[in-house]
Amino acid sequence: MSDPLSRNRLDEEASPYLRQHADNPVNWQPWDETALSAARKRDRPIFLSIGYSACHWCHVMESESFADESIAAVINEEFVPIKVDREDRPDVDSLYMTVCQLVTGGGGWPLSAWLTPDGKPFYVGTYFPPESQRGRPGFEELCRRIADSWADPKQRTEMESRADQWIQAARSHLESTGESSEASNTADGVVDPLGLDDETGSDLLASATNAALRSADADHGGFGSEGPQFPQPGRLDLLLYGATAGGRDAALSAATRTLDAMAAGGMYDHVGGGFHRYAVDREWTVPHFEKMLYDNALLPPVYLDAYRITGTESYARIATETFEFLKREFQEDHGGFAATLDAESEPPVGRDGGPTEGAFYVWTPGEVHDVLAEPTATLVCERYGITDGGNFEGGTTVPTISKRVEEIADDHEMAVDAVEEAIEEGRESLFAAREDRPRPDRDGKVIAAWNGLAISAFARGALVLGDDSLADTAREALAFLRDRLWDPDAGEAGRLDRRWLDDDVAGPGYLDDYAFLARGAFDLYQATGDVEPLSVALSLSRAAIAEFWEEVDETLYYTPESGETLQVRPQEFTDGSTPSSLGVAAELLIQLDAFAPEEEFGDRADRILGTHADRIRASPIEHVSLVRAAERRRRGSFELTVAADEFPEPWRESLSKRYLPGSILAHRPPTDDGLDGWLETLGLSAAPPVWADRNAVDGEPTVYACREFSCSPPNHSISDALDWFETRDERK
Repeated sequence: MSDPLSRNRLDEEASPYLRQHADNPVNWQPWDETALSAARKRDRPIFLSIGYSACHWCHVMESESFADESIAAVINEEFVPIKVDREDRPDVDSLYMTVCQLVTGGGGWPLSAWLTPDGKPFYVGTYFPPESQRGRPGFEELCRRIADSWADPKQRTEMESRADQWIQAARSHLESTGESSEASNTADGVVDPLGLDDETGSDLLASATNAALRSADADHGGFGSEGPQFPQPGRLDLLLYGATAGGRDAALSAATRTLDAMAAGGMYDHVGGGFHRYAVDREWTVPHFEKMLYDNALLPPVYLDAYRITGTESYARIATETFEFLKREFQEDHGGFAATLDAESEPPVGRDGGPTEGAFYVWTPGEVHDVLAEPTATLVCERYGITDGGNFEGGTTVPTISKRVEEIADDHEMAVDAVEEAIEEGRESLFAAREDRPRPDRDGKVIAAWNGLAISAFARGALVLGDDSLADTAREALAFLRDRLWDPDAGEAGRLDRRWLDDDVAGPGYLDDYAFLARGAFDLYQATGDVEPLSVALSLSRAAIAEFWEEVDETLYYTPESGETLQVRPQEFTDGSTPSSLGVAAELLIQLDAFAPEEEFGDRADRILGTHADRIRASPIEHVSLVRAAERRRRGSFELTVAADEFPEPWRESLSKRYLPGSILAHRPPTDDGLDGWLETLGLSAAPPVWADRNAVDGEPTVYACREFSCSPPNHSISDALDWFETRDERK
């Protein structure tokens, strides 16, 4: 058998990120037993590099260092070089990124870590330049120093001791469960898993909202007092929830200020729709140009909630345009959604140089005038701030909303309607012209977790906007993932794999894959009344309990019991670029408890929240998803049970104007005969309380509004049912 370390093995991998490095002179290995075993047998340290295909600084380090023959020779001689796609292996990334953050106080990608042969890190960092600059050691020099230290027995002992300490620190951080709090009951019989009474329970939501307010940028929107600015949809969701729950104008203002700033700034693509990853400056002007599926899935629901609360039409427009962008740029013919669009591309005709960040998206006045005639070209340049000096590199401009239409109309003595029409026609022409430019690369991986977020977004969009095509898009994606990544006959309760790409499947799935996809399926059931998505949500939740639940620790771990054993088995407590999988799972289990109470989903959610009660109370702003789950459990479920063959359109219109966080829209057939077929599909032996004795009355669509053990009379008017709930909820 040939020596696996004698060549670069990444040409055998499906991941676009790994294949980007397949031609490097570095003898890269994938993270597999072949490479890990070779490191142990040869007693050679591992150089681990973690990134993803749309990562700008990953590309920079690849071209500067990993393509360099001299640097590659050092790496190949002294280390076992392993390259990991963080989107395929978030468990590996979580472990070593946690160490990096604990040790250095920061993190990012590419993540560079040097490990002992058994996988314990003893040196960590992110991007390193090829030669020393601005306090950063040169990469080749650093590799030689680490190799020399490893070869010295005394220094190696110190390095191994440090590695043991760092792994223990990561274990304490990621595996921590604390002491469980005893769940209590309120006077209304509502479970309080954090051991809080009604008053202090409300204080938990208020505490998280206040923390978000304290960090909010009152001048520019967003959070913090300087750039970069990240979208942070979880905090925005919290502010909207806190504003409506507590009647707090400051929270609503902070949320809408940020939503307005993102929609007006360069982070939003004004020509083609959709959001870039983040803004590098406090003013939201210049983005980091990569586009991620998860950002564009998480932001539309927040804009739609703001639309429901404020009635501001532009929020619905931003959500609609983002959905259109996702369908056009991310959804494949098979129905699944790709992972990312790169930040870099070749420059368009007329610009010099090689691949640069943002080349596809930025403009000069001359490029606009090449496409548009006057006066449209001037109007468009004024609207989007496209000037000779530009706001980006090389005199180019990232389009932003720089001037109000009314002001442009006054300046040019034109009617406002005429200016709006000209600008929109000009934008469409710029979009068509941009389509002929060299496009950024797309990573076509279909990741279960991120597709779950997209399915949820499209389902919620269908309900709020009344667009059946959005529900169809969600159905297509769910059907694809169910067919390609879900095996109902594997394991104890079925198995979900994480990623599909060109018929190559990578697995197993992690907790976010199960939780986010189940969440999306449940939201699709609520939006459409289809029983099949509800069946998927229940099946995935049962499988998640089988794979991730730890009875002794009373928590859900991030990695499956049947998966690879790493140095640490992490949990995902906090919300980052995506929500906490633990928090999403807990909240979903609380909701699904109404449909399958015999499976004790609610009890497990209570135990999760009790296990992490101290953590949640100590820093609620870092645990937004867990706070939401705790708040849902404390307040109890608000259920709207609809018994009808078809959901009446006037009812949907009424719901689209009501912001009802924490509510469950529980469709069911109008008669028990129809319900029997549903119960068989779902594997339920009897009608759960959310459906039992809630038939249609007089052969007409009927709605029941229920809070815990109290229900409205059967109604043929959903407005009356909602009024009943809101009147009752005001008394809580």
